[in-house]
Amino acid sequence: MVLSFCFLLFFLFGCTTLERDNVYDQKGNKGVSSSNFTDKRDNKTYRTVQIGSQTWMAENLNYKASGSVCYDNESFNCDTYGRLYDWETAMTACPSGWHLPSYAEWTTLTDYADNSAGTKLKARSGWNDSGNGSDDYGFSALPGGGYSDGGFNDVGIVGRWWSSAEYDATDAYRLRMNYSSSNVSRGTSDKSNLYSVRCLRD
Repeated sequence: MVLSFCFLLFFLFGCTTLERDNVYDQKGNKGVSSSNFTDKRDNKTYRTVQIGSQTWMAENLNYKASGSVCYDNESFNCDTYGRLYDWETAMTACPSGWHLPSYAEWTTLTDYADNSAGTKLKARSGWNDSGNGSDDYGFSALPGGGYSDGGFNDVGIVGRWWSSAEYDATDAYRLRMNYSSSNVSRGTSDKSNLYSVRCLRD
């Protein structure tokens, strides 16, 4: 009886460990943990990560919404960096239960990462010229580049992600990470530009 009970406990906790892996930040915070989410629209599975009070997709969205594209129109770039979206498409691209983060929600993430947020949020590989990060929180930001002024640009060098916040009728706020910087910059871009999307759990 005792043996059976122990086996049951092992089975339950063993399964939990396989499905959910604790990730600790540099301060030893236990609020950082990862699991997986499957988008029922196309059955793609994404790694997710809880950072503080937020749960983020730990990969760029790769849902083939109308008007979205792969960098250089090459499917292997979608496999690595996810798809690129204009702002209007990005606003509704995330699956049910998730949303395009607001400017304030992005700020919550970067404030949690504190100093050198760019370094701490960038993936440990995939950035050009030794621009990789430490990926302290499992966010694994990658430089998916973008599309603007009639051409693709900056893959491997720059990552840009839309927020849901509008600046005016033509521009919206976005975040930017650069291979050569430890910071996360904020700014506005024309809504017609194509950038990456990270989804945040509702």
